[in-house]
Amino acid sequence: MLTDKKILIIGGGVSGVAAVRLLCEAGACPVLYDSNPKLTQEAVRSRLGEGFEVRILLGELPEKEKKETEVVIVSPGVPVDLPLVEELRKNGATIWGEVELAYHFAKGKLAAITGTNGKTTTTALVGEILRSFYQEVFVVGNIGNAYTREALNMTENSVAAAEISSFQLETIESFHPEVSAILNITPDHLNRHHTMECYIKTKERIAKNQGPSDTCVLNYDDEETRRFGEQVKASVLYFSRKHILDRGVYLDGTSIIYRDGPEKMNVCDISELQLLGTHNYENVMAAIAIGAAMGVPMPHIRSTVTSFTAVEHRIEFVEEKNGVAYYNDSKGTNTDASIKAVEAMVRPTLVIGGGYDKHVEFDDWVETFPGRVKWLVLMGATAEQIAETARRHGFTNILFVESMEEAVRVCSLKAEPGDAVLLSPACASWGMFENYEERGRIFKDLVRKL
Repeated sequence: MLTDKKILIIGGGVSGVAAVRLLCEAGACPVLYDSNPKLTQEAVRSRLGEGFEVRILLGELPEKEKKETEVVIVSPGVPVDLPLVEELRKNGATIWGEVELAYHFAKGKLAAITGTNGKTTTTALVGEILRSFYQEVFVVGNIGNAYTREALNMTENSVAAAEISSFQLETIESFHPEVSAILNITPDHLNRHHTMECYIKTKERIAKNQGPSDTCVLNYDDEETRRFGEQVKASVLYFSRKHILDRGVYLDGTSIIYRDGPEKMNVCDISELQLLGTHNYENVMAAIAIGAAMGVPMPHIRSTVTSFTAVEHRIEFVEEKNGVAYYNDSKGTNTDASIKAVEAMVRPTLVIGGGYDKHVEFDDWVETFPGRVKWLVLMGATAEQIAETARRHGFTNILFVESMEEAVRVCSLKAEPGDAVLLSPACASWGMFENYEERGRIFKDLVRKL
C-alpha cells in the first residue's frame, strides 16, 4: 500500500499539489519537492491550502531523500529522463505520473483520450455525452481538472472522460481505460520525446493494458493510428472523414453515420453542428464512437453533439469590433492545430503566431496561408524562424511585435471590415505566459477593450 511508502512528489504546480492532497486524504505522508529556486515555502503552502501539513523541499534535493524515497510522483512537466529522476530510478524508486497515481485510487468506468490535436474538444464533448445519460460523471486530466483531484470522489457507478497527454502516458503502468482513443498523431513535443518514433510509441501506450473486452477508438484516416489498429489487443472502432466503414463512425456526404455491422444509423448532418471546421467533424465522430462504446444510447449522443459549442481557447469566437471578427485559438500550440484553425476561417484573416520553441518546422502551416491569410503578426522565441519560413514560401506580409497587447493593437489597425483576427500561435505559450489559457484570456480581454 502507498500509505506505508516513502513518497516524493516532484513539481509544485497544479498536478503536484493535487497529488499531495490525494495522498494525504488517502492516509499517506508524501514529501513535496520543487527545484525552482524562486519558489518559497509560503507560496507552495498557499497552493496546498489548509489542513495539508507536508514537508516541502526546495532547491537541491538532499542525498538522504534520494536514497530513502520508494515512490516518485512526477508532474507532467517533469521529463522522465531528467538526471534526478534517472538517479532516483537507479536507487530503486518506482516512478509514477499523476495519471497512474489517480488510477490507483479511482473507481468506475473510464474513457481516456489522447492525440496530437482535438483532445480538449473531444474530451469536453464526451463529458457532455456521458452527462446526458449517466448520473456520476467526471471530466478530468489535461483538460484543466487534475485526475488526482477527483479520484477519491469516484465510485463504482462513476463514469469519467480523461484527456491524457503524451507526457502523462510516459509514466503509466497499470492504467487501464475501458475505452481508449487516439485521435491523430502529427509531429509535436519533439524537444521532449526527441524522435517521432518515440512520440508515436508514447501515444500508443494509452491502450497498453487493454484487452479484447475493451474498445480502442482510432482515426482511420491517420496512417499511424490505422497501422496501430492492426496490432492493438482491444476491439477497434474507427472513425473516418474520408472512407465508408463497415464498422465505426464515418462521414457520408454531409451525414455522420454510425455503423456496427448490419446496423446503420444516421446520427446527424454536419449542418446541425455548432462547431467550425472539418477537423471538428473528426472530433465529433470520435466522440460519437467513444460515447457509443461507453454505453450511451444514440438519441442521447445525437442531441448532445448537435447542441455542443466550442470549448474555450479552441477557435472560440470572442467579439466583432468595427466589422472585424476576433477568434481565440490559443489552444493551437502546434502547427497541425493551427492549420485546422486557419482552414476553418471564412474571412480574410490576420494571424497572431509565435511562442515557445518546440523544435518543429512551420512549412505545412505557412502553406495554408495563400488565399486565406492577409497578415502574419509574430512574437516570441520562434518569430524569426516562422518569418524565415514564410518568406521562403513567398509570404511577406509579416509584422513583429513584443507583446500580446501590441499584437491586438496592430491587428485592429491593419484589419478591415469583413476580416478576421485569429490568435493561433502554432507554438506553446511558455516563456511569455504561464500557459495557453492565460495567453487566451489576455487576448480576449484586450479584444474586448478595443
